Amino acid sequence: MRSRRIVTAAIAAAFVMLPAGTALAGSGPAPAPSDRAASKSTAAAPEGNPLSAKAQAAGVCDDAYQIGKTAYMKKDAETIASVKQFYSPKCKENYGYVWLWQSFVDEEDDYLVVASVFNYGEEREVGRKVWPEDNGQEYWSDGADTVENCTSADAVVEPKNSGRSFYAETEMRC
Repeated sequence: MRSRRIVTAAIAAAFVMLPAGTALAGSGPAPAPSDRAASKSTAAAPEGNPLSAKAQAAGVCDDAYQIGKTAYMKKDAETIASVKQFYSPKCKENYGYVWLWQSFVDEEDDYLVVASVFNYGEEREVGRKVWPEDNGQEYWSDGADTVENCTSADAVVEPKNSGRSFYAETEMRC
């Protein structure tokens, strides 16, 4: 009987040490996958944020996430952009994403940017968007209904009056 009181007292003391509202392992419902690590921020980001103002203006579905590896665009030995492919399970669309690195944005006044998804099944670009003279940092293609085909994200950047184009594409995803 005495040992049961000691154990009960020890358990009660342990619960007193827990702050109010502390959840114990196994208590309460598990968070939905969309709530686990989803960012609620609307800021543009190098990682790609489907909730950013430019993503929303392009019609990117809010559940889009990166698929495949990031590709890097080079100007000589300098990295000037990251290119990524995103997929939305809810909208069943792929998107191309281009993030221009700050060093490039600071160096150039205006530039042409192209973001698209390459559809290997049809051997053509889809979701292509072109900014002929811009000076931003974040660019999203239109959504591409390509989930039945192999795809990659493609991007072109051409500094104004340079006569040089730079290109990058992500790995093919099927």
